[in-house]
Amino acid sequence: MRTLFWRIFATFWLAIAAVAGLSLLLGHALNQDAWILARHPGIRDVAAKWTERYETLGPQAAQAFLERRKHRRHIDVQVLDETGEPLVRGTFPPRAAAFEARRDERRLPWRRLSQEYTSAQSGQTYLFIYRIPHGELAGWHRDSLLWPASALVIALVVLTLFSILLTLSITRPLNRLRSAVHDLGQTAYQQNSLARLGTRRDELGTLARDFNRMGSRLQDLIGSQRQLLRDVSHELRSPLARLRVALALAERAGEEERARLWPRLVQECDRLEALISEILVLARVDAESSQRQAIDLPALLAKVREDVRLLAPEQEIRVTLEPGVELSGWPELLERALDNLLRNALRFNPPGQPLEIDARRAGERLLLEVRDHGPGVAAEHLAQLGEPFFRAPGQASPGHGLGLAIARRAAQRHGGQLLLANHPEGGFVARLELPLAGDGEI
Repeated sequence: MRTLFWRIFATFWLAIAAVAGLSLLLGHALNQDAWILARHPGIRDVAAKWTERYETLGPQAAQAFLERRKHRRHIDVQVLDETGEPLVRGTFPPRAAAFEARRDERRLPWRRLSQEYTSAQSGQTYLFIYRIPHGELAGWHRDSLLWPASALVIALVVLTLFSILLTLSITRPLNRLRSAVHDLGQTAYQQNSLARLGTRRDELGTLARDFNRMGSRLQDLIGSQRQLLRDVSHELRSPLARLRVALALAERAGEEERARLWPRLVQECDRLEALISEILVLARVDAESSQRQAIDLPALLAKVREDVRLLAPEQEIRVTLEPGVELSGWPELLERALDNLLRNALRFNPPGQPLEIDARRAGERLLLEVRDHGPGVAAEHLAQLGEPFFRAPGQASPGHGLGLAIARRAAQRHGGQLLLANHPEGGFVARLELPLAGDGEI
């Protein structure tokens, strides 16, 4: 998998290599004598070959070797011993030596270099003095520096291309991400705007895919909030309209008529207050920001059971709890969800039939089921149950369609889900599936 890390890493080390090559070239340029002695083909191996001939074949063979080199390379060579005395005649004429003694070194037509060489066989040290004509040296410089200079230029060009490609591979995706963030802030984000960037197999591709998921989630949330506002305005309009009509009638009515209308006004106010209370509860579920804590499930179920008994003392409620179940989350949210599910079941449960609460473990999840023995819900409406303000047609109910929505959001806040279905043996069952471990929704 090609990642942005390896691209940056490779470019960095390529830059290090180019800098090292440039430093090496500059170092040789600052020490030109050593560069010439090590690289020039006319003197590179003279010392070793001359010493071998001198010590094995004698001075005449060594002198003949210098003369042949002089003929091929036009480089004069002198060889001195440790006392400064010449060992062979060499190829530097005496008249040239007298000329050199009278002139400034910088104005001579040749360049003088010296090199000490110690024989590995005899251990004796020899001093070699080379005189290279400036024309020969200039021609060799052109040829010798051509390859390193070309290599350096190629390295710099390659490094520049890599840097440009690396920069573009970072800045272009970042610009697209910046544009997507701007569109998201203007609520004009398109889910496929980063589809191409999301196909990259590096960190920026991962970021684009995560941003796409976040953008899609935010769009869904914005859409649901807008739909909720429309539903809230519609639901509030009905009780307000009834209140307005009742007040208009009360203004024109006599004392007896007003006394008859007063309970209706109180009833409409209670309905309106209940609706606003449920809307606020739904908003608090989404805005809950406290930390998770351990939930005492037996105590919570007992409390919910007693609250329902206050509303319907004659209603039998059966609670089945598997021992040893531990759960963490937000107790108030879970209590509100169970209370809404029980109240919803209580509306449709026929007299004489029990309400059943079953809490059991299923793998790493906790199943909390609330079942009634009522008529159930038509199959085509099951998918819409749990949406704010949705009420199944044909069922007379005083609710506003927010109880199941609150329970669903509480389940999602815990990292679980709410499943609604008709029971195979009759009635309706609402199941909260909650993880026994995990962080839930953030």
